[in-house]
Amino acid sequence: MSSSSPKRRFLRTAIGLAAVLVLSVVGAGAWFYHRLDHNITTFDAGGIATERPPAPAPATPGAQVPVNVLLLGSDTRDDGNDALGGGDEGVGNSDTAILVHIYADHKHAVGVSIPRDTLVTIPSCKLQDGTWTKPRNDQMFNSAFSVGQFAHGNPACTQNTVESLTGLRIDHTVVVDFKGAAAMTDAVGGVEACVPNDVDQYGIHLKKGLQKLSGQSAVDYLRARHGIGDSSDIGRMKRQQAFLSSMIKKVQGQGFSLPTLLPLADAATKSLTVDEGLGTAMKLVDFARSVQDIKLSDVTFVTAPWRFAGKRVRLVQPDADTLWKLLKEDRTLDGQSTAGTGAATASASPGATASASAGPLAPEQAAAPVVVVNGVGTSGLAGSGAEALKARGFTNITLGANDPGRQTTEVSYDPALKAAADQVAAVFPGAKAIEEPGSGAITVTLGPDYRPAGTQINSLDAAPSPTATVPSGIPTGIAENERNADTDPCANLTFG
Repeated sequence: MSSSSPKRRFLRTAIGLAAVLVLSVVGAGAWFYHRLDHNITTFDAGGIATERPPAPAPATPGAQVPVNVLLLGSDTRDDGNDALGGGDEGVGNSDTAILVHIYADHKHAVGVSIPRDTLVTIPSCKLQDGTWTKPRNDQMFNSAFSVGQFAHGNPACTQNTVESLTGLRIDHTVVVDFKGAAAMTDAVGGVEACVPNDVDQYGIHLKKGLQKLSGQSAVDYLRARHGIGDSSDIGRMKRQQAFLSSMIKKVQGQGFSLPTLLPLADAATKSLTVDEGLGTAMKLVDFARSVQDIKLSDVTFVTAPWRFAGKRVRLVQPDADTLWKLLKEDRTLDGQSTAGTGAATASASPGATASASAGPLAPEQAAAPVVVVNGVGTSGLAGSGAEALKARGFTNITLGANDPGRQTTEVSYDPALKAAADQVAAVFPGAKAIEEPGSGAITVTLGPDYRPAGTQINSLDAAPSPTATVPSGIPTGIAENERNADTDPCANLTFG
C-alpha cells in the first residue's frame, strides 16, 4: 500500500491533469494552424516585377523597418460571391485598394486609398501563358487586377502598378473578396458603422444611422455606391475608411490573444489571397501581433490627392508626389518623424517672430490647452493642424470656429504658457507670436502660409516631380482627404 498522503496524491494528479490540458491545447493549436494553412490561397510571386523600388534599410543594425501592405477588395462573383454581391460571375476588378504604411516604430500607420477610376500607367504584367504585357498609359487603376483573366485576379499586376505609381516597395499584398469581408465581420461579432441615408435599391436594404453590421449587411455597406451618400466612389472610400477604423477598434478591444485571432483568421483565410510572405497561418498571426501596439488614434486614412478628369480621376501634383515622398521617408503626413524628432524643415516666412524649440515636451507643455482655428476657410485645414500638434505630442487640443481672412499663421498665448507656446510655434515655422494675457490658452490661427509656397494645388496637368519637397504643413490635396481612425464614424462620409 502506498505511503503517500492524500494531499501528495492530489497534487500529483493535479499536475498530471494540468500537463494533459497543456498538451491538449498545444495539440489543438497545431491542428488549428494546420487547418488555416489549408485555407490560404497564395498568388504566384513570379508575376511581381523584377525591377522594383528598393527595400528600406534599418536605421541601425537590427532595427525595425517600415512595412507597406497593399489591401485589395475584389468584386469577383466567382466561388459563391454572387450570393453576396449579385451580378454575373467573373474575375472582377479591385474596386477597393488601400496602401497601408506601417511606420518603422510599428506604433503608427497610415492607409492611403487609391480611387479605382484613377488614370495610371499599368506596367508590364505577366499573363497566364508566361508572357508579359507591354506598359499601357491612361488606364483605369482597378483594371490592373483583371489583366490576364486569372481565376483569382492578378494581384501581382496591381502590386506592380502601385509600386510604379508610388515608388514604394510593397512588402505584402492581401486580397479579400465578399465572402471574406462577411466572414470576418461575423467573426468579431459585427462592426459599428454609420449609414448616411436609407438604402432600398439594387438589392441593398440598409437603414439610416449608427448600427452594428455583419455578414451581408456589412458587404452591402462596403460595396454600395449608388443610392447611398453622394453615390460616388469617393464617398464609398470614405465609408470604407470609417468601417475599417471601426473594425480595428473592435479587434483591439477584444485583444490580440490567440482565442481572438484564430477564429478571425479562420474566417478570413477561407477567402483571402495573399503573397507567399504571408502564406501560412503562423506568418499571418505573427504579422498581426507585430502591429498590435498601434493605437487607433495613431492610425490615419487619406485618399490620394485627386481631381475629376471627365468621368475619370487624375492625381493632383505635386501633392501626390509629396505624399509618396513622406511615406518613403517614413514621415507622418505633416512631415514629422514618428519619434517626435527630426521634423522636416522649411524656410521661415519673412518677418517670422515666433521663437521655436524642438526639444522634448515636458508633461505640462503636452497638456497645455491649444485651440486650432482655420483662418483661411479651406476644408480640413484646422483638423490637419491639430493632427500636426498631436503628432508632436500635444494632448489637449480643440478646434475653434473658422475665422477666414487671416494673412499669416499666428500663435497667440497666455504669457504663463510661453514655454508650451514656443513648442507649438516650432510645429508651424514662420508663425507670428502674439501675447494674449488672461486668455488661459494657446491659439493657433492658420493662415495661407501654412501651405508651402509655390505649390500647384489644383493643377491636373502639372508633371510629376520626383524631387517634391516635404512641406512644413499638410498640402491641401492631402489635408482635405485625410481622416483619423478615431474620428466619429458618422462624420465626413460623403464627398461634396
